[in-house]
Parts: sequence; structure tokens; C-alpha cells
Amino acid sequence: MELMNDEFYMSLALDMAERAQGQTGINPVVGCVIVKDGRMVGLGTHLQRGKGHAEVHALAMAGSEAEGSTVYVTLEPCSHYGKTPPCSEKLISMKVKKVIVACEDPNHQVAGKGVEILRKHGIEVEVGILRDRARRLNEQFIKYITTGIPFVTLKTASTLDGKIATKSGDSKWISNDQAREHVHMLRHRHQGIMVGVGTVITDNPELTTRLPVDGINPIRIIVDSKLRTPRNAKLVKDGLAPTILLTTDEADFEAAKYFENLGVQVVRCGPGPRVDLPTALSKLSELEIGSILLEGGGTLSGAMLEKKLVDRLIMFIAPKIVGGYHNPGSFQFEGVERMSEAIKLNNLEVETMGDNIRITGLPVWPESG
Repeated sequence: MELMNDEFYMSLALDMAERAQGQTGINPVVGCVIVKDGRMVGLGTHLQRGKGHAEVHALAMAGSEAEGSTVYVTLEPCSHYGKTPPCSEKLISMKVKKVIVACEDPNHQVAGKGVEILRKHGIEVEVGILRDRARRLNEQFIKYITTGIPFVTLKTASTLDGKIATKSGDSKWISNDQAREHVHMLRHRHQGIMVGVGTVITDNPELTTRLPVDGINPIRIIVDSKLRTPRNAKLVKDGLAPTILLTTDEADFEAAKYFENLGVQVVRCGPGPRVDLPTALSKLSELEIGSILLEGGGTLSGAMLEKKLVDRLIMFIAPKIVGGYHNPGSFQFEGVERMSEAIKLNNLEVETMGDNIRITGLPVWPESG
């Protein structure tokens, strides 16, 4: 019965944290539930980077009832001074009895120190309730904080025969309304959205978040080795979200100056002739971009896969067949010689969205040699 109670309250904390995805920048999403004598007395969620953490909000709601309570929190309480004071100190000062943690914080500034401090002050601590769900919820944060490289989600939409456009180049719309709304939720939940310059030239997209409720626009990131982005492109002129052009040392300095004068950030990534993609991700990390939704065409998606720079794939498949010997496909790269060398997907999730199918998985790279 006690385990069922623990899972119930931790699940509620995880539900609250999930609702805040996209709002916390490079910070993790965290939820907290405080229980005393079988009653919930405090609820809290981390809502914005630099603002109060989940435990702080929940403790404020609980007030004096926090003393002797059990605290359920989805991520190990912090033990260091950052933009806010340590949550572990607040829990100690409020004299809570027990803290149940879903998963450890991989940040080297915390990494077990929060649990250790609580235990040193006589607070019982248990770690691991719904750990896998908690880690999945913060997979973007975990990748960024442990490697210094953004988490990349590659999204594609294709027909049954793997095409992303007809022979005339028409690609609107492959997927249905449900799938497209889900994509806009993904935009809300990632800090950046990345496409190739070919997509900008062909579609002149806004790359913004359009949901039935207000969403957050991601930073627009364009891979543009020669600065071919049209000067009248929407994402250059509209001011709806920041725009970054990833280019090379070979790119024209006058063109770069033009874009910079419009407020567009130009970041040079390698000598050329093409943008060095690993360097690009490192530079985006330095700009504190911890998660990227890759919505590029087949060439950019293929290049990112080929260089093993993708962390999760989300593929929408529509029940359509368009044929065409030379129509573009979802992933265009050199390809492999043998089926044993194919990139596989692990941890699969398959869901129908109306007449579309969504397949989500983690890429498993073939062993070299």
C-alpha cells in the first residue's frame, strides 16, 4: 500500500512537471508534492529559469504543515547556490520528515550532494520511485548537462513510400491536423528549431509555434553554408523569435553584416565548404541552447544521422503514396553497404493520430568495423 501511495504522489508530481516542458530553458522540469497525514498540503512546479524551484513553491503552500511531512520531488533537490538558493537548505529549515526523489540530478554541482545533505540533517531520503519516467521527462537536460551538447530530436513526415514531397516539390500537407498540432507542441518544448537553407528558400517558413493555446516560439536555426538565406525571408524580417544563421568561414562578410544589422546572429562553424555540424552544436551549446528540434529536409537530416548527432527520432507516416524515381526522401546520405549496418531504432513507441502513425525511438548506431 505504501508503494502504491508513493507512486501515486510521484506520478502527480511528474504530471505537473510535464506541463511545464518548454518553459524552463536549459533548466530541468521538476514537480513537487508535499503530503502530511494522508493529505496533500503543498504542490509546486518549476516554471521558469531563475525563478523559484518546485520545492520552494510547494513549501510556501504547505507553510507550517511542512514540518513532519513527506516530500515527493521528481529530481534531486539542489545543494548549490545558482540563480536561486539551494532547495535542500529550505527543506531542512522547514523540518520535513522524509524526501522521496524520482531520480538523481546529473549536474556535477548536485550529483548526490543534495541527498547527502538531507540525510546528514536526519531527513529520511528514498531515491528511485518512477525513475525511468523522470529521466525520460528530463532527457534534454540530462544530455546537455552531462555532455555540453544540445539534445537533438529529429522529426520527419513522410508518405508510405518514404517521400517528403512530390515530383513538383509540393509537400503541403503530408501529415494530418493532429500530427501537425503535435509538431507545434514539440516546437514549444524545444529551445531551438533547425532547418537547412533549402527549406527556407523553398517554403519561406516562420518556424514558430502555433497552438490552440499560447506557446513559446523556439530560436530559429538555419544551416546556411553560403549565406543564401533570402534577405526578405519571414524569419529574417518578422521579429517573432531570434534567428541564428550557421555558416562557414568562406561565407561573404558583407552578407553576414547585412543579416547582423537586422538582428540575426551569424555563427561561423568551420572553414567550409559546408557547415561543420559537430562544431555547430558545440557553438549552440555555448549560446545556452540545450535542445533542438530538427525539421530539416532529407539532406540535413541525413547528414545529422550520418554523424550520429541525433538523440531521438519522431516519424509521422501518412497513408499516401506519391511515387517518383527522384522525389526527395526523409534521409538522404551515402547509405550503408549491408543491412547489418543500418541505423536501428530502440525503445519504440507507436501511436496512431487519426489516419497518421507516429513512430518514436532512439537511434542505435551500428558498430564500426
